[in-house]
Amino acid sequence: MDDNMMKAESQNIEFKESWRDEYQKWICGFANAQGGTLYIGLRDNGEVCGIQDAKKLMEDIPNKVRDMMGILVEVNLKEKDEKQYLEIVTEAYPYPISFRGKYYQRSGATNQELKGAALDRFMLRKQGKTWDGVPVPYLKAEDLDNTTFDLFRKYAKRSGRMEEADLMDDNHGLLEKLRLYEGNYLKRAAALLFHPDPEQYVTGAFVKVGFFREGMDLVYQDEVHGNLFQQIVKLMDLLCTKYMKAIITYEGIQRIETLPMPREALREALLNACINKDYAEPSPIQIRVYENKLEIINGGVLPEGWTVETLLSSHRSMPYNPDIANTFFRAGEIEAWGRGIERIITACKNDGFSTPEFRYDASGIWTTFKFKYPERATIQSNPESTQKTTQKTTQKRLETDQQKQEDAILELIKDNPYIQRKEMVNRLGIHESSVKRRLASLQERGIIKHIGPNKGGYWKSINAD
Repeated sequence: MDDNMMKAESQNIEFKESWRDEYQKWICGFANAQGGTLYIGLRDNGEVCGIQDAKKLMEDIPNKVRDMMGILVEVNLKEKDEKQYLEIVTEAYPYPISFRGKYYQRSGATNQELKGAALDRFMLRKQGKTWDGVPVPYLKAEDLDNTTFDLFRKYAKRSGRMEEADLMDDNHGLLEKLRLYEGNYLKRAAALLFHPDPEQYVTGAFVKVGFFREGMDLVYQDEVHGNLFQQIVKLMDLLCTKYMKAIITYEGIQRIETLPMPREALREALLNACINKDYAEPSPIQIRVYENKLEIINGGVLPEGWTVETLLSSHRSMPYNPDIANTFFRAGEIEAWGRGIERIITACKNDGFSTPEFRYDASGIWTTFKFKYPERATIQSNPESTQKTTQKTTQKRLETDQQKQEDAILELIKDNPYIQRKEMVNRLGIHESSVKRRLASLQERGIIKHIGPNKGGYWKSINAD
């Protein structure tokens, strides 16, 4: 045995005491992963036990592998302490390899048969494709939501990450600019980003939110549906108004709400979950809220070889759904430098919160925020300076979401001056209280005016952009 041979089974090494034709599964698994070496004539601890008919097997095994899987392997005869054993070296193959109609892949020190969503991921990766890049028959640009397109154009114009001429194109042209077509067909990403009901095409494309007492007692729950742009807006509104308690302070008559975690970190975490979810899995993203913490469970899959430590260290951007990520990037919602986790951590640290916890297991990627409420004594000790500081930071957090909601309302009024508040709530997916506040703000600033009675009247835009 070579001195440098590993003494234990690993990602690239497997030991077998004797040869069986079924061990071609392991060769298949190596070919579909990073390649590897199968030793015949070794016990599990790496001790050489030897095999009979080694020379004959040297001739038989390559032929069997070639005939069964259509690949070539290198078989070498080795000897130690007068005991012969075989070294079967398998290269990694760029295309899928099957054994008796089934696909296997080496993962750690185990050989796993690929089924269901795992098989879908594997096949796409071998073809150089991603899940969100798969074309969807029968989906047309006319089936997508015009309001979401309008909002995207506003976001993208504000971000400066697209040419204004491209944003003035029709929806079909805009989809082409965003590379959301595969030939003549729209991609899955287009359905998730712009369709009013993407669940027609993608099972589980929604988010479940629940409030739990200690002991996992569910107190109440909600489901958030719609396309991904709508989901982010709805989730921020729902979580910040219904699921998390805010500390209330005042500067004069100005009411200031301070949440137990940074809004910037929450929004970044929600975007990260929606962009990197494995939508081949039918289960939705889950958000569990407790008295003292918030958990986001995203059924995502890390890139091959990545761990939580990789996420926490400096790394390049490798979104699971790159077409979805690109669209959010063009809208100015995310960066594209692999800094999403870093931004979450930085937002928490800057506001004096603890670093969130990240975990990766068979159920997906877990992000846990521990709640922290500001000390009331600190707020009261120097009310003038503290309240001013709190107001500034809180106002900064709220500004972006409020502006987007107001922009959306103005678009709805532009499309239908007779639109009722209830319809605005349904179209935007935010709470009625938020719609009332945005309408009141727009009226106070003279941007819109309501003409006629509450029922039967209409909205008039005064000097909106």
